[in-house]
Amino acid sequence: MSKPAKPQSHLGGESFSIVSLNPLETVLSGTNLVGMFKKRESEPRLTPEQYKITKDMDLREKLTTEQYSVTQESGTERAGTGEHLDEKRDGQFTCIVCDEVLFTSDTKYDSGSGWPSFTEPADGSNVENHSDTNLGMVRTENRCGNCGAHLGHVFPDGPGGSGMRYCINSAALNFNADEEN
Repeated sequence: MSKPAKPQSHLGGESFSIVSLNPLETVLSGTNLVGMFKKRESEPRLTPEQYKITKDMDLREKLTTEQYSVTQESGTERAGTGEHLDEKRDGQFTCIVCDEVLFTSDTKYDSGSGWPSFTEPADGSNVENHSDTNLGMVRTENRCGNCGAHLGHVFPDGPGGSGMRYCINSAALNFNADEEN
């Protein structure tokens, strides 16, 4: 029986083989990686597969290990350790990956959960809800509506009119204080 061929692709006119589809082990053989991802006006746009490789490489450089784990692998930071847990200033909380505004300080409160908690998103279209059945339970996961980064989960035990508690990982957020602070 013959050995299956390795997936072949082309980038910038050069062929390469994808040795592994695991982002941590992806090896491109048969091409020079130096300058490979530089945009040249004469070259066509990246294919979705090429974009995923460059996006992952860019994010690994931009984010800390914990930020990457939380936003790209649906990880969770340890309770009580997040840098935004005790943030009291007025301002906006944005996605650590794409800088989309997700929450504002006027909806933040201390839920006692160990993670920053909010009663509602800044704009409902910026935070998407998805069913999460990991850990043997059904929860509602929150993702950035712009880039898909994992943020945390929402629970129906919050205060205020919405009755919701958006329990968000600090590692998924940046904080931009209002200028008058």
